[in-house]
Order: sequence, then C-alpha cells, then structure tokens
Amino acid sequence: MSYSKGIKPIITIAAISDIHSNVFALEAVLKDIKQRNATQIVNLGDILYGPIAPKATYELLMEHQKDIITIRGNQDRQIYEATTADIDSNPTLQFIVEDLPNEAIQWMQALPFDYVLDQNVYLCHGSPTDDTVYLLENVETGQPRVRSDSDILSILNDVDKPIIICGHTHTPRMVKLSTGQIVINTGSVGYPAYTDDLPVVHKMQNYSPDASYALVKAIETEQGERWKVEHIKVPYDFEAAAKLALKNNRKDWEFALKTGRAL
Repeated sequence: MSYSKGIKPIITIAAISDIHSNVFALEAVLKDIKQRNATQIVNLGDILYGPIAPKATYELLMEHQKDIITIRGNQDRQIYEATTADIDSNPTLQFIVEDLPNEAIQWMQALPFDYVLDQNVYLCHGSPTDDTVYLLENVETGQPRVRSDSDILSILNDVDKPIIICGHTHTPRMVKLSTGQIVINTGSVGYPAYTDDLPVVHKMQNYSPDASYALVKAIETEQGERWKVEHIKVPYDFEAAAKLALKNNRKDWEFALKTGRAL
C-alpha cells in the first residue's frame, strides 16, 4: 500500500462493539477487518446478550482471542449477575444462560470495565464511570441528541486521552471536543436498532440492517500526528440472524435486524 509523501500510518484500530450474540454479523465484520490490515482489534462489550447465537458468537471470538482486546458491557454483566428470579422472568436471558457454556460466563466475569490501549487511546463501553450511561447522546426528550461539549467533558470525568472509543448506543458517531479530544462511537456490529425505557422511553435507530464498526487510524503527516476515523458498514446475512431471533420469540429483534428500525 502506498501513501502520499510525508504521510504514513502508525496504527490502525478496528473498534467493534455491541455484537449481541449475532455471529453472522461478527463473522462478516472480522472478514472485512482482515482486508483492511488493522494492527489492533478492540471489542467494547455487550457481546453475548441476544436471542440469536450466544454460544456460536463466543466460539468465534475465542478463535480470534489473541488478536482482540475486550472489555465488558452492561448486558454482559446482566448475564453473569442474573439471579434465578431474573432468569425465570426473562425468556431471552433463559435462552442465553442455557446456550452458553460455563467458561463463557467465566470469561465475561473476568473482562475489565475499561482499558487504556496506549498513551493516546482510552476504551469504555458506556462512559468512564458507568457502563449504562450514554457518553455522547442525551435522550431526555425521547429522541437522541448529541450532548453539549461541556456535558461530554463532565461525563468523561477527567479522562484526558486524545482518543476515546465507546459503544453502548449502537449509533456510529464522532465528536471532536473543545479540548481537541475525539470521541468515537463504533456503532453496533449485531443489533442496529432498539427501544429502551431508561432513563426515559427512547429509540436508537440506524435505518439499515448492515453491521457497523469503526476504523481509527493514527497517521504521521508533515504537520505532525493526526487521527483519521472511518465508520464502516458491512452487509451480511441479516435474514439468518432475524430468523433465529424470531425462533426465540423476539419479533422486535427480528424487525430491527431486517430494517435497522425499532418497533
């Protein structure tokens, strides 16, 4: 690969998040990443929760374990923190727990909350202090809106790395702050839309069934080190994923997987 005079890549990070048991999307994304010569893959959590294929997703990740730095998300915790009452009242959670081997549960329990990749890059699922908080979006009106610069800086809680990469909202986004820091949300590999009732009822929608991830490149230029961010959309067999979701009585997931919209 050739580059313009005075420009060369230092590192290329492939950042994935929110796989949500969608092995079909994960397989397609990993193949796409391989073609782009990423130097590091990072996985930002919410990995196996979903009515699609938790065990198969875990097994695929284990095949690539040495190549991927992984942190946990809020719904990873939901699996391994679940009580008997939680499982009995949630058929999707019951399916997940029954499908996963014990070593998968143990693996999730051992995952870190966040991760400092190097002197430039910080990784978290939601925010640096809470994996259920949206770092970039405010949903108090029921519709996602990008937070103010000051609000984002407050939620960052003094994290001073130039690059912050997060997930959780399933919404591909990049925001450059007044500090010069860049915050990147990877979007979701496996679940492009959902409705949630916390902190208020709201919908997060991407309007496409394609899998999402981000490429974050540090490059040397004649003006010094710069960062290039690309949000990648990868087509895959979403019909297969939707079929399994419906088999597990999740028509809302089936609709989201096929359309990128939330019921």
